[in-house]
Amino acid sequence: MKYISPLSSPVFGRPGPRSLSILGSTGSIGTSALRVVSKNRQSLMVTALAGARNMELLARQAEMFRPKYLGVLTAEKAGELRSLLPSGYAPEIVVGQEGYTALATLPEADLILAAQVGAAGLVPALAAARAGKVLCLANKEALVLAGGLFREACQASGAVVLPVDSEHNALFQAFAGHDGRQASRLILTASGGPFRTWPAERIRAVTPAQALKHPNWSMGAKISIDSATMMNKGLEIIEAVHLYGAAPDEVDVVVHPQSIVHSLVEYEDGSQLAHLGMPDMEIPIGYCLGYPDRLHIGLERLDLARVGTLTFEAPDPDRFPCLRLAREALVAGSGHPVVLNAANEVAVQAFLDGRISFPGIAHLIEEMLAAQPLTSTQGLEDILALDAQTRTRSEAAMERGEW
Repeated sequence: MKYISPLSSPVFGRPGPRSLSILGSTGSIGTSALRVVSKNRQSLMVTALAGARNMELLARQAEMFRPKYLGVLTAEKAGELRSLLPSGYAPEIVVGQEGYTALATLPEADLILAAQVGAAGLVPALAAARAGKVLCLANKEALVLAGGLFREACQASGAVVLPVDSEHNALFQAFAGHDGRQASRLILTASGGPFRTWPAERIRAVTPAQALKHPNWSMGAKISIDSATMMNKGLEIIEAVHLYGAAPDEVDVVVHPQSIVHSLVEYEDGSQLAHLGMPDMEIPIGYCLGYPDRLHIGLERLDLARVGTLTFEAPDPDRFPCLRLAREALVAGSGHPVVLNAANEVAVQAFLDGRISFPGIAHLIEEMLAAQPLTSTQGLEDILALDAQTRTRSEAAMERGEW
């Protein structure tokens, strides 16, 4: 197995604080990252922040960290943001996809934290990789859609991808000091979400409020639903294949309800190296922002005696059909992972809006995958076009059927 890029960058040996551009600063990853920055002001400084909708929070973040640049989605949001900023502070505000891409490629930014949710984060993250940046990647969908393009970009530019996802960050740490070519299996852990033990008839009546109550992690709405369906683990399988050069059958999933073991690497001799820690995203975020050093995080320490018991079980394929669908899309290749992700994003939002049932998420994804021919996606334009087409087809399918 081989990393998506060599782990070398002038940033890692440079003295002084690192400058950081955060795309998605108002989401759960972005707010956690800023907590890490606030505890490590001598090591980190914020150059740019970008947020989609919550201008009040973005304004508070900007007032606290005083970045030179801010990014928003629309001109209307830019006007709203300007009205909320304190007098005497006049950062440059950039707008839309072009603005986000500009913040992802700022010459003065040492680190780019890609924390946008879903396919919307693909273009800026890929731009950062093509610009040779150290990319702290929390957006798994970017690799699901365009893992091959990221590998090509890193090889051409010398960019470094550091995985922020807790599972892939755990694998990254378990690889440290070892020859990745001697790894034989990657084991991703999953909490099983809130419905791990629910009978099928009860799952059919799940409400969005119930699905958003993750037992261990504090996350945004989309990833909370993905955790409940275990689509997040399916996407992480695809992400692991692209990050580490693993074959699909070299990536396994095990349900671990306590969320203390965050993933494992198995080596040729049968040894398994695991990463353990409290279920808090500040740990993997801090590891990426400080790499190769470890930053002060100041969280509650893991007390294994108090935890008492760690349990593991195989995922239930009937309860979690999205895991199977993700594997099928990965094996099919071509445009199927793009279809998988687009249909899932549409279905998750429809569930949150009360338009489809919880089981309807998997049903819609399966229908979209079944209808997708084995067409090749050669470049970014092809990927974006297929993503848009799938979203349109998914909406049309929901209009036709009962979900």
